[in-house]
Amino acid sequence: MAKKQKQQTGGTPATVALTAAGTAFTVHAYAHDPAHPSYGEEAAQAMGVSPDRVFKTLVADVDGELTVAVVPVAGSLDLKALATAVGGKKAAMADPAAAERVTGYVRGGISPLGQRKRLRTVLDASAGEHATICVSAGRRGLEVELAPADLVALTGAALASIGRT
Repeated sequence: MAKKQKQQTGGTPATVALTAAGTAFTVHAYAHDPAHPSYGEEAAQAMGVSPDRVFKTLVADVDGELTVAVVPVAGSLDLKALATAVGGKKAAMADPAAAERVTGYVRGGISPLGQRKRLRTVLDASAGEHATICVSAGRRGLEVELAPADLVALTGAALASIGRT
């Protein structure tokens, strides 16, 4: 039934999860340009939102376990800080094909919400500086805006300083 609802509403697993949880969110759609060098910066520009409020979803391998890191598009992920945040020793970016397979999303459209397999998640602490943040809604050209506390609640995320500017 959820699949049928998804097809009828044009939603993604992320928006379906948000709706099912009764979470307040806003969808922002924009025309994705495949030639743009940065998915996150493209989203911020297209929506007219400060890049420090738009967060990218990255998948890393921490001591053999895939882990989701959600950081501002204006910066980068500090892999050592991510490993520390989850009690690990070593982190490296995950193989893109593995990240797509486990999350069910394509690169540039990976959402921290509605993933095929729920992965351990860490949200950069800077998210708490904003009333709302934007994350991928599950496909390129589609973002959801929601309260950071709601993202934490829905993903079971830990908050830690894992981003670098």
